[in-house]
Amino acid sequence: MGLTAQSVKPGKMKDVFNIEKSDNQYVIALAGNPNTGKSTVFNSLTGLKQHTGNWPGKTVVSARGEYMHNSMKYVLVDLPGSYSLFTSSKDEEVSRDFLCYGDYEAVVVVADATCLERNLNLVFQISEITDRVILCINLIDEARKKNITIDRKGLQEELNIPVVMTSARDGSGMDELKSTIEKISMQQPIYIPSVVRYDEETEKKVQSITPVLEEMNVLNTRWTALRLIDSDTDIFSEKKARHLDKAQAEELTETFNLGADKKNSRERISEQNYDYANLLTQKYVKEDMSKIYRDKKIDDIVTSKVFGLPIMLLMLGFIFWITVQGANYPSKFLSGIFFGFQDTLSEWLKSLGASDYLRGLLADGAYRTLAWVVAVMLPPMAIFFPLFTLLEDLGYLPRVAFNLDHHFKNSCAHGKQSLCMCMGLGCNAAGVVGCRIIDSPRERLLAVLTNNFMPCNGRFPTLIAISSAFFAVSYRSFPKGLIPALFVTLLVIMGISITLAVSKILSATILKGVPSTFTLELPPYRMPQVGRILYTSIIDRTAFVLTRAAAVAAPAGAVTWLLANTYIEGASILVHISELLDPLAAFIGLDGMILMAFIVGIPANEIVLPVLLMAYLSTGTLTEFHSVEFLRDILVQNGWTPLTAINVMLFSLLHWPCSTTLWTVKRETGSIKWTLAAFLIPTAAAFAVCFATTAVYRLLF
Repeated sequence: MGLTAQSVKPGKMKDVFNIEKSDNQYVIALAGNPNTGKSTVFNSLTGLKQHTGNWPGKTVVSARGEYMHNSMKYVLVDLPGSYSLFTSSKDEEVSRDFLCYGDYEAVVVVADATCLERNLNLVFQISEITDRVILCINLIDEARKKNITIDRKGLQEELNIPVVMTSARDGSGMDELKSTIEKISMQQPIYIPSVVRYDEETEKKVQSITPVLEEMNVLNTRWTALRLIDSDTDIFSEKKARHLDKAQAEELTETFNLGADKKNSRERISEQNYDYANLLTQKYVKEDMSKIYRDKKIDDIVTSKVFGLPIMLLMLGFIFWITVQGANYPSKFLSGIFFGFQDTLSEWLKSLGASDYLRGLLADGAYRTLAWVVAVMLPPMAIFFPLFTLLEDLGYLPRVAFNLDHHFKNSCAHGKQSLCMCMGLGCNAAGVVGCRIIDSPRERLLAVLTNNFMPCNGRFPTLIAISSAFFAVSYRSFPKGLIPALFVTLLVIMGISITLAVSKILSATILKGVPSTFTLELPPYRMPQVGRILYTSIIDRTAFVLTRAAAVAAPAGAVTWLLANTYIEGASILVHISELLDPLAAFIGLDGMILMAFIVGIPANEIVLPVLLMAYLSTGTLTEFHSVEFLRDILVQNGWTPLTAINVMLFSLLHWPCSTTLWTVKRETGSIKWTLAAFLIPTAAAFAVCFATTAVYRLLF
């Protein structure tokens, strides 16, 4: 759910070193920990819209924007959120390499006023790279609510860099930040940042290496010396003028005998950085512990072993119930409008002299499928996405990852995978792209291969319709929509269980390895921003997913119409395909028509049910159902039983990804082999589970 239309456009993927600017522009880097409101600062300065997530590591590519201040032009580069410049994360490598080798006039380090101590480590590291640093302490409005006070003047004198207090959400302090950026860019005045002085052994090594680096005319001699002491030489992979390359670093490492103790050196330096951050916090930050304990008490319940998972499932079920209930009437309204226009379109094509065959292809095939997808998808998405974005804005999604982390670790998978699965609830293609937040290549591939087990928004209509037709009618005394919501929730739980099981199997076979550790920050609970939620969920997410689905639905509808209206030996191609598939389908408790509908629905899962009805009724065009009772009657007349309904829902949950998701897997992995695996693994799981369900059902009944 964290990636949006804006963040995955091709234009956003440019190399971060390739900053296009005119002669009178200044480049400003925007760095900071995740969850500091950095993207909100970016939006406030540039006016561009970029999604502000509430879980670590969302910004996986570099966003850029421009703004003017006092007739001066600035290019602002929003670097990926980073806790440190010295980890294995691909995102943090991007930030480190830009700060070390990029061409910029100033760096704004955004920190969270409510947890300043944790943010200062990055400030210390960047201050060793450049003297053009500005500390932007953001979220001061939240700090005030928690009775946290910060002595800005004292902190500024201690660090010897400009310190600006802001609340980017309401614009507080942003004018001062712009003025400070202007001064630092013009180097008026010049600041020499205070740097952390380490233990005697480390400082002696720095002093012995520095003269050699000065003789080599290397920039940032102190930073370079420290990295020779505590980091692998891969950190010097970039070949830039006045910087060490890897070969030179290896030579100096051997000359000064630095190779054996790098790990201990890194631990000592990190410990002393955090000790200094703690010292500064004690001196210049005053906290009201009662406010902090309030959030902790909430987390004690929300993330507890006893209540954490039940609360998560109840919340998920509640969202599905509201989605099911709220989507019915808008879907009927849109269906009436769009399907009503079909006759007008057909008459217009006829007036142009189009043949009956062409009119059927365009109106009954392409247009009707497109109308179905929009009418069926838009209402649930317009409800589901805002509700889910609300949870994200509140800060709840990282708690979901925390609750599931232990289970993923037991399956040798990464805890962040749960966040990718949350994205998959909206769109599996977005979930696959979201797997970039996982640092380990093995665990990232695990997440990509198993993301399809989370039902996307395109599969909701089939799951809701089938559960309503076969099971909700038996419980009419229950609140309307409750049974379908319960079934969808149970299927999501099953999807999570299958994900964990398949991850365990893959980790023991073709993707052997152990789970890696990671830092997951639990951000403070925040008051949701209604305007941002509506923009992000409706304009960005809903429009993004709907446009992509509509783009494949129209061609798929045309092809489906051709298959349904092209006859060979008295039967349509669709019928021939279903008869060919019948033996295989019966093996897993389905029929050939059902399996054929899923195959035809590869471009878009939304058309599976209407294709099935079209085949059953032999209408030659996609057929909508006017009521749950109408749908049930058609299915029962074609031999459906409760077993068939259960297997259709299970197959819908587990079967192969749609074409858009497969294309995204190919793009993310760069491999035909893993794309094929992403198709075969869920397909095998779907057949295995349906076969087992059928065998057990037939044994018992």
